[in-house]
Amino acid sequence: MSLQKNVLGTVLRTCSRQPMTGFFRNGCCETDSEDLGEHTVCVRVTEDFLEFSKKAGNDLSTPVPEYGFAGLKPGDQWCVCAGRWKEAYDAGKAAKIVLESCHESLLDYLPLEKLKEFGV
Repeated sequence: MSLQKNVLGTVLRTCSRQPMTGFFRNGCCETDSEDLGEHTVCVRVTEDFLEFSKKAGNDLSTPVPEYGFAGLKPGDQWCVCAGRWKEAYDAGKAAKIVLESCHESLLDYLPLEKLKEFGV
């Protein structure tokens, strides 16, 4: 895969390797045509965001050992779907994001000025 860019126009940086995240489970919020959910937003999860995501049908806090998933806790960083993060944003529940680790396609959802308001 070629080097992908972040929302700042520089090389996309690692989001998290502990826990290992990303659609490709390589620690980065990289994407391609196989990633239908657009797992492009590197968030630092909060209790509010985890609860919002769970109520929206994506439980990120409950461990799923058969998939090697320990469950997320507040403070963990994780690549989430751009659409779900935008839903949380619209509901006032968006988690902070790591701009250097968010894929440039997130700019299709919000302008950089708005994204910067959520940067860690």
